Amino acid sequence: MIPRGLLLLAQGKKAGLAEFGADNDAFTASLAPLIAFPLVGAGVSAFGGAWQEALLGFLSRLCAVLILPAIVHEFARRTGREPLWLRTAVALDWSFWMVIPLLFVAAFFGALGVEAGLPMQSAGYGALAFICGYLLWMHWFILRNGLQISRLAALALMLLITLAITLLTAGPFLVAFAMTGQLAPV
Repeated sequence: MIPRGLLLLAQGKKAGLAEFGADNDAFTASLAPLIAFPLVGAGVSAFGGAWQEALLGFLSRLCAVLILPAIVHEFARRTGREPLWLRTAVALDWSFWMVIPLLFVAAFFGALGVEAGLPMQSAGYGALAFICGYLLWMHWFILRNGLQISRLAALALMLLITLAITLLTAGPFLVAFAMTGQLAPV
C-alpha cells in the first residue's frame, strides 16, 4: 500500500493518503528506517574513530526526524485537526523515500543537459534544485490534503518544518565549527 500511496501522491492525487496507516504501528514503521540509517552511519563513523562527530550527527538527525511529526501534531492539535495528524505524519515520513527515484530522474536529465553542453556543475545544481523543489511541493501537498488546510497554511507549515529540520541537522555542526574552527563532516 505504501508504494501505491507514494505513486499517487507523487502524481498529485490526494487519494494516495488513504494508502497510509493512521495508527501507532504505521507511525513507528514509517520512523524506523529514518532512524536506522543515521544510526548505522553513526556506528560506522564511531568505529572509524570519529565517535564525537558520529554522536553529534546521529543526535542531530534523530531530532530532525522527530521534529516533523511533533510540529504536525502540535499544529493539528491547535487547529482542531488532531484526528488527521497521524496519517499525515506517516505519509510525510514515507515521502522522503521519493529521493531515490528523483535521483534517477534528475541524473537522467542532468546527463542530457551535459550532453547538450551544460557545464557539469550547473547540471548538478539543476538536479539538486529539482529534487529539493519536488520534495518541498510533495510535503506541501501532503500537509494541505492530509490536514485539510488552506494552501497558505500548508505553505507556512511546510516552511516551518523545513527550517526546523535544517537547523537541527546543520546547526550542531555550525556551532561546533564556531567553537573549534574545524568543520566536522555532516
